[in-house]
Amino acid sequence: MSRAKPQPLVEGVDYYMEGTKFVFTSAYHQKRGYCCNSRCRHCPYTADKLASASIQILGLGLKPPISSG
Repeated sequence: MSRAKPQPLVEGVDYYMEGTKFVFTSAYHQKRGYCCNSRCRHCPYTADKLASASIQILGLGLKPPISSG
């Protein structure tokens, strides 16, 4: 069983440069599909961002459980 080759990152879409550092965008994190728990600046998986997303998608005021990790 072979693994799929990862797609190359696109500057301005997946990341931007801040000095010599890579800053990953929300689009990159969503493509990756999970939170790495590194407190990324544009992480779409924080509790308050997930809550507002669930309200927009479901039309409900439900909040997702907050993970302890």
